[in-house]
Amino acid sequence: MTKGTTSFGKRHNKTHTICRRCGKSSFHIQKKICASCGYPGAQMRRYNWAAKAKRRRTQGTGRMRFLKHMPRRAKNGFREGTEAKRVA
Repeated sequence: MTKGTTSFGKRHNKTHTICRRCGKSSFHIQKKICASCGYPGAQMRRYNWAAKAKRRRTQGTGRMRFLKHMPRRAKNGFREGTEAKRVA
């Protein structure tokens, strides 16, 4: 029995496929769980020992459709429905 070249030729079955949530090829077909994001679990998989992985998918890495306007709104005291005064 060799553990090198001849053994590598026998590897033709896929253990992981694409995950619905994170899009990585980390969804284990038999276990039915994603090795990267933990899908179908409700919370995203994250660990403190993987600081870089947390950085990649943390708040502020996406579009931030709501959050990107917050600093400006906070600066103005969250006022709404007002207009600037006319300068004559």
